[in-house]
Amino acid sequence: MLKIRLMKPGKSVKRRYHFKVVVTEAKSARDSKFVEQVGYYDPSRKISGFNLEKYEEWIKKGAQPTETVASLARKYKRAAANKIDNSES
Repeated sequence: MLKIRLMKPGKSVKRRYHFKVVVTEAKSARDSKFVEQVGYYDPSRKISGFNLEKYEEWIKKGAQPTETVASLARKYKRAAANKIDNSES
């Protein structure tokens, strides 16, 4: 089973963590090899980015997002929709 979850790469600098959103096997370790990266998240600067096409493609293939990733994806979609609406005005 595939999961879409957060991966914490490298070491933190002064506890400034950042994460990659990756597709990986459910039973593998958090920071082990992954199939594909579909986004990133930096909680200290409150920014995130998703390749929504890849994310939706993996969802259709049966990958299950964790609660945190699903929440981040919803927020990113909402922000992207607001950005498009504001640019049309």
